[in-house]
Amino acid sequence: MNKVSRKALAGIAMASISLLVLSGCASKPGAGYTECGVSDEGSWTDKSFNESVMDGMKKAQTDFGVDLKSAESNSSSDFKPNLDAMIAAKCDIIFAVGFNLVDAVNTAAEANPSLHFVTIDGWSNGATNLKPFNYNTVESAYLAGYAAADYSTTKVIATYGGMQISAVTDFMDGYYYGAQAWAKDNGTAVKVLGWDPMKKKGDFIGGFAPNDPAGKIIAAGDLAAKADVILPVGGDQYGALSQAINESGASAKMVGVDKDWSLNPDYKGQILTSIMKLLGQSVYDFVKADAVDKTAFDGAAYVGTLKNAGIGITKTDFISADLQTKLDSLKAGIIDGSINPRG
Repeated sequence: MNKVSRKALAGIAMASISLLVLSGCASKPGAGYTECGVSDEGSWTDKSFNESVMDGMKKAQTDFGVDLKSAESNSSSDFKPNLDAMIAAKCDIIFAVGFNLVDAVNTAAEANPSLHFVTIDGWSNGATNLKPFNYNTVESAYLAGYAAADYSTTKVIATYGGMQISAVTDFMDGYYYGAQAWAKDNGTAVKVLGWDPMKKKGDFIGGFAPNDPAGKIIAAGDLAAKADVILPVGGDQYGALSQAINESGASAKMVGVDKDWSLNPDYKGQILTSIMKLLGQSVYDFVKADAVDKTAFDGAAYVGTLKNAGIGITKTDFISADLQTKLDSLKAGIIDGSINPRG
């Protein structure tokens, strides 16, 4: 039998270790792909719309090994230079977050037809390299409005928005009609302050700056009018609303938007439910399709619905078992078309 030297054995051992190391460091399926995002005003840590998108991008980075680049907008004057910076970075996809970027991202897409863009809560003027992400929040807001009317002891609930645009008023429409559905089912009138979907008139802050004092003033008026469930549709307005509730001494609840606000310890016990756009999941799913599955890009709009689980409402301890059963039935009716969430 041939003798093997210690040096040879050591060499074999080192080679084996090297192979194991290389195997452990194998590239993830999205390596070499770059996802990029430009925020709306409010920062990537706004606890709402922008942050939800960033959560999806970060998860894609972790799971698929894609590179992540981002630019934060402090004002509307940052939109164009931030998009230009992402274009210069040769991103594979650029997410433009929010309605306010729609003009800037359409211009950028038209000027750079070889690049791909997604406009979240926006639209395309015809550029085939720009894909809109929209969410039919009127459906899930209908469920939240029904729940709000059921929970309310005063049978007065309220809503107000950041700006009077469809991305905001869709929430308010559904909330109103869901409350009126509860009223019809139970033979008890419910008053909804802050929005009249027939007249298209309501209460608006005038922007989306977090915890705008104007929102607190609106909320204080709602509370004085005996509203005990309030839906603010304007990003992070929950600090100001919570203050208004605490200062009034009222036992009122808030309805969250975009993400699950019951997870925020600052508002423990104050969130009835949240009307969620699954923004992060939509972004994550797109990056997987584009970077990993190599699905061909197209400019057709993605619309999140109850049917495709792109939207929904959260369960909390304030939603009784009987109410949850009813909400599940309403959800099924919206999905099959037997219930119109716009009344």
